[in-house]
Amino acid sequence: MGTGALYWFGHVNSLLLRERAQRPLPLLLGAFSFGVATTVLYQPRIFDVLLSQIMVGMTLAVFLTFLISLRWKISAHGVGMGGALGLVLLFHLTGPSTYTVWGLLVLVLLAGSVLSARLALDAHTPAEVWAGLSLGIGLVFGLSLGLWLAH
Repeated sequence: MGTGALYWFGHVNSLLLRERAQRPLPLLLGAFSFGVATTVLYQPRIFDVLLSQIMVGMTLAVFLTFLISLRWKISAHGVGMGGALGLVLLFHLTGPSTYTVWGLLVLVLLAGSVLSARLALDAHTPAEVWAGLSLGIGLVFGLSLGLWLAH
């Protein structure tokens, strides 16, 4: 929706954002929006704390994607898939694995499909999709380690 508005007002010339130079403003708008949502949803008496932690991670992921995109076209799709895969992998490693092994398998296949599609569409190089996936997984594990050490 934000990118559509930026397109409507002439701030980006395409909704596809194929050029690296077109990406910073939509990503910054996305990071700001996630930050506002994180602040609004931080209500521990109403919502589980995990929701706030996930929202902080998503805000940080989009903001880091924005910063990296100032110089290099990292795959935002890869970052998102890496975050989802990292979260399910973390659940698998720390909880009863019976339920998460299927979710993990599905997400591995889905992540592979998304990254393959980005490559097939010539939207990214292999380095860009692998960097995005790594950033997403790394953020989940980094934030989780930080939370674990804080307790």
